[in-house]
Amino acid sequence: MKKKLLILAMVLTLILSIVACNGNDNSKSTEKTGKGSISISEMSYDELLKEAKGTTVTFYGWGGDEQLNKWLDDYFEKIMKEKYDIKMERVPMDIEQILSQISGEIQASKKDGDIDMIWVNGENFKSAKENNMLFGPFVDKLPNYKDFVDANSEDVLSDFGYPIEGYEAPYGKAQIVMLADTNVVDELPKSTDELREFVKKYPGKVTYPALPDFTGSAFVRNIIYDICGYEQFLDMKADKETVKKAIEPALEYLRTLNPYLWNEGSTFPDSSTTVDNMFSDGELVLNMTYGAYDVAVNIENETYKDTTKSFQFDKGTIGNTNFIGIAENSENKAGAIIAINEMLSPEVQANRYEALKTLPVLDYEKLDESQKEAFDKVDLGKGTIPQDELLSKRLPEMPAELVPIIEEIWLEEVVGK
Repeated sequence: MKKKLLILAMVLTLILSIVACNGNDNSKSTEKTGKGSISISEMSYDELLKEAKGTTVTFYGWGGDEQLNKWLDDYFEKIMKEKYDIKMERVPMDIEQILSQISGEIQASKKDGDIDMIWVNGENFKSAKENNMLFGPFVDKLPNYKDFVDANSEDVLSDFGYPIEGYEAPYGKAQIVMLADTNVVDELPKSTDELREFVKKYPGKVTYPALPDFTGSAFVRNIIYDICGYEQFLDMKADKETVKKAIEPALEYLRTLNPYLWNEGSTFPDSSTTVDNMFSDGELVLNMTYGAYDVAVNIENETYKDTTKSFQFDKGTIGNTNFIGIAENSENKAGAIIAINEMLSPEVQANRYEALKTLPVLDYEKLDESQKEAFDKVDLGKGTIPQDELLSKRLPEMPAELVPIIEEIWLEEVVGK
């Protein structure tokens, strides 16, 4: 009997050890190599380079920005191929579909997932991280992150108030600005009070994207900040009743705008792309964007008139950081790490700054003189807000869990009211 119990104990110990070795520890995710199976977290950067050479990395993310798509396809893909013999494959897809695909693959125990890099932000990052859909932490594997990013900056410590903990790397900075053609309008509203008078002066010529469009949602949150302040929201309980009570003055304000908006506020355009097209066609006199310097790009390509200018509220506008994550079941984590590291190189960030007018994520003080010169020489173009002024009025994002609550309340309390 004792012998049987001893054998049973040995079997149970073996089973438990196997389970422990195969537990869901993302930091010990492995990739097949010629030498067998090796932990990504234990590989040096040089080993990752060798592992990634000759591979393909998929980059999944929103594909609605044609200028960005062109830059990724024409510039970044070429850099990766020439420097590392890595082929980049950009796959345009909405983040909800991306996370749904990853979730389905993980549930099906698919270890060699189709998705490597992911453009992810805010509540989607929070959901993905909490549901073990992301590989990490990995930023400690990035030499350029260590050398050129301020790791203590709030911009890279949290995403919409949610701790990042090394599970995503910064991609670019964004900040809400509003746009108007000064040849068409006489004033640029600097507050919600001035905006209300502006809307009344141009009835039917102002609107904003229907929530949950990313830009439309940010615009509404900026209205809330201007009227209600922002500090109270940074640690607010994610309770619908609490949130609704806090934002009621802003809801009332938005309802007062409706009679003067496009379609009298009974409906709103389905996306920021639609609003942008309406503005470009002259159907609207006001636009808003998360691309702080989009105005210069669109003036240059003649989408906007050269009299178009961007502006902010005096109390500031919301800014956030775009991030890249890696799927937990990515087939090519090594290649993804190399690609993300290259995205953070001063050369690539400077080129992106010049070509796309995207705010860089690098710490200027960590650059050498030649690298600083590459950023200093960039001409931000016509209609832009000087960078110092823009960033001096940069406001933090709300915690991710508040965003869908506000979007739901807006739908119930503002549309058609």
